Amino acid sequence: MSVVPKEAIEVIAQSIGITNLSPDVALALAPDVEYRVREIMQEAIKCMRHSRRTTLTTEDVDSALKLRHVEPIYGFASGDHLRFKRAAGHKDLFFIDNKDVEFKDVVDAPLPKPPLDVSVSAHWLAIEGIQPAIPENAPVEALAASSDGKRTESKEDGLSIDIKLPIKHVLSRELQLYFDKVTELTANRPGFTIFREVLISLATDSGLHPLVPYFIYFIADKVTQNMNNFPLLFALMRLARSLLQNPSIHIEPYLHQLMPSVVTCLVAKRLGNRVSDNHWELRNFAANLIASICKRFGHVYHNLQSRVTRTLLHAFLDPTKALPQQYGAIQGLAALGPSVVRLLVLPNLEPYMQLLEPEMLLEKQKDKMKRHEAWRVYGALLCASGQCMHDKLKKFRSIFLPPSRATLKSNGKIATVKTNKRKASADNSMQQPPFKKIATDGSMGGMAINSMQLQTDMQGGFSTGIVASQGVISSMSRSLTNESLPTRELGGQMTKKSSVLAQAWKEDMDAGHLLASLFEIFGESVFSFTPKPELALFL
Repeated sequence: MSVVPKEAIEVIAQSIGITNLSPDVALALAPDVEYRVREIMQEAIKCMRHSRRTTLTTEDVDSALKLRHVEPIYGFASGDHLRFKRAAGHKDLFFIDNKDVEFKDVVDAPLPKPPLDVSVSAHWLAIEGIQPAIPENAPVEALAASSDGKRTESKEDGLSIDIKLPIKHVLSRELQLYFDKVTELTANRPGFTIFREVLISLATDSGLHPLVPYFIYFIADKVTQNMNNFPLLFALMRLARSLLQNPSIHIEPYLHQLMPSVVTCLVAKRLGNRVSDNHWELRNFAANLIASICKRFGHVYHNLQSRVTRTLLHAFLDPTKALPQQYGAIQGLAALGPSVVRLLVLPNLEPYMQLLEPEMLLEKQKDKMKRHEAWRVYGALLCASGQCMHDKLKKFRSIFLPPSRATLKSNGKIATVKTNKRKASADNSMQQPPFKKIATDGSMGGMAINSMQLQTDMQGGFSTGIVASQGVISSMSRSLTNESLPTRELGGQMTKKSSVLAQAWKEDMDAGHLLASLFEIFGESVFSFTPKPELALFL
C-alpha cells in the first residue's frame, strides 16, 4: 500500500486541468509517485552530506532534480526556513504562509549588496611569537579574555552572540609542573646533585620546546634582578647552556632575548656581593657560551658575531670601564678565536699595557684588590696573545722537525740513509749554507742559535739575540727563494720543505716579529705558548 493516497493524485490532476481521471489510474500512479519522491529525497540527502551539513535545504532538492535531469522547482531559493501553518478545521493539513507583497514596495526597496567574489589571501598569524596588528587577525583587546574564554557581543538586531577568543599559549599540566620544579631548583638549590640531573634533562629531553620562551624569560628576569646573587647567576648560565645543547629545541627565535643576559654576566661591573664569589670563573663560562652561540648560529644570523665583537671591543677599549669588565671583554674576544685577537686585541695591546702597568705596581696602586684585578687582566691578555701566536706558529711544526729517515731513489733501487751517519765538522758546517746545516744536522742549527741567545742574555738582555735570530731567519728566507738545492745532496723531501717554508714566509704577518713584539711586552712568559721547534728557530 502506498503512502501517497489516491486522493492526492486526483487533486494534483485537477490542479493541472485533468478532470476525468479514473480512480483506478490514480490508484496505480500513487506507488510510482512515492518511488520518484523517495528517489529525489535520497539524492537530496546525499547532496546535504557532501556539503557537510545536517539540515536539508531547498538547494539540496534542486541539486537532486538536476542530477535526475528534471527541471528544478523555482521560487524556493530563500535562505530562511519555510514556515507552515495548520489549516483551520484540519489536523493534518498544513500550508505555507505566504505574505502579500505590494509591488510598489518591491520596486522602491534598495538593492542588496552584491556578493563578494571567492578569493584566497595569505597573511601572517604570528611572526616570531608576536601577532601583527592587521585587520585579518583578532584585535588586541580581544586577547584580554574573560575567565571562561568567551565574550558576548550584541548585533544591531538585538541578538547576542558568543565569540570564542583566541588562546595565546596552552601548556599541559605536566609541562607546568616541570617548569615550576626546574625554576625552584635553579633559584634555591643550584649546588645540589638534583640540579645537575635537571641540567642533563634540559639538554636531552625532546619535548621541552613549548617551555623555551618561559625559560628564556625566566633567565632574563632573574639576571636583571639578582646581579648580587652569584650562585643564582652561575646556575642561570648553566641553565642556558643546557638549553643550547638540546638538539630538539628550536632556540633561534629567542636568541635576541638570551644574548643580553649572557653578555651581562660577561661584562657586568659587579657580579655577586661577596669577596669569596669567583666572578672570574663566571665570566670565563659566559665567554665560552657566547663563542658557542656565535659558532652555532653565525650562519643563520650573519651580524651576530659582529655585534657581539663590537660590544666587547667597546668594553675593552673604554678607559672608564672597570678592570673586571675589561677582563670579561678580553676573555670574550679570545673565545671568538685567534683571528679576532690578531685583528682587534694585538693592535691595541701596547697602548693598553701602558695604562695597565701602573695598576699592577705596589708603588703606584696601594689597593690590593685593584692590583689583583690588574694582574687578572694581564693574565687574560697574556693567554689571548699567546694562543694567537701559537696558532700562528703551529703551521711550522711539520716543517722544522727533522725527518727520522731519508730515502733516495737511484737506478730503480731504494737506498735508506741515516741522518746522523756522518757528523759534520765545525769547519764544514761553517762553509755550508744555513739551510744545508738544518738539513744535515737537524736541531744543530737551533742549538747554535740558542747558545748565541744565552750568551746575549748573560750580557744583559734578550732584544739583541732576537734581532740576531731575525737576521738569520731573513737570510734563510732569501736563500730559500734565490738558491736551488741539488736533489742528489738534499733529497726530494728537503726540496719540498724549502718550497713550503718559502711560501709560509710570504704571509701577511711575520711570526718572528710577532714573537719579538710579544716578548717586549710580556717577557719570558710568552715562551710557554711557543712549541719547542719553533722556539729554537726564533731564539
